[in-house]
Amino acid sequence: MSDTGTGNPDAAAGGLDPEDQARANLYGVIGRLFYGPADSNLLAEISRGGEGGESNGSGAGLIAAWRSVQEACRSAYPAVVRQEYDGLFVGVGKSVVSPYLSGYAEPSGPERFLVRLRERLTGWGLGRRESVFEVEDHISGISDVMRWLIENGHGLAEQKEFFERFAYPGVQAFCVAVQNAPSANFYKPVAALSWSFFEIEKTAFEMVGGE
Repeated sequence: MSDTGTGNPDAAAGGLDPEDQARANLYGVIGRLFYGPADSNLLAEISRGGEGGESNGSGAGLIAAWRSVQEACRSAYPAVVRQEYDGLFVGVGKSVVSPYLSGYAEPSGPERFLVRLRERLTGWGLGRRESVFEVEDHISGISDVMRWLIENGHGLAEQKEFFERFAYPGVQAFCVAVQNAPSANFYKPVAALSWSFFEIEKTAFEMVGGE
């Protein structure tokens, strides 16, 4: 699924608490939605998923964003989603919106961001599959690494370090670019969901400090 080759069905965490499993699942959903156009199976799966609980407390914005994505999935046609995806993120020549976070995080030197990212992934024994075109800093690959860290029992300190160095930088600019793109429709609520979730993660990691 991802460009980092982290998918491992045997690594699904039976020992994760429900909150961490929910985090891992949401990273997985975001990664899948941005990796390629949603097909009919994915649209149906998201549509019939849980509603996300009551809209109160600090997670109300995330719950509302998730319900907006569900509604978008219920009314979406796979062929139209594919056309929108290709127009936004693939394009002919240069895409309307780049899905690669290095350009947003370090616009003056994205190659340095990518070098550091590859070094970090290599330290965990992760790497891009030869058959995959997307580079490691693709939003889907970054999201999938976060999912992998959670599901494989990496502590909060490691999760926080990767999130703050590679996942969070550039995400806001990417999501804003998607929402401001004239051709975006289905992917606007997807970007809103992504930004809401990443902001909640940022706040949570700030609270745990260096644990």
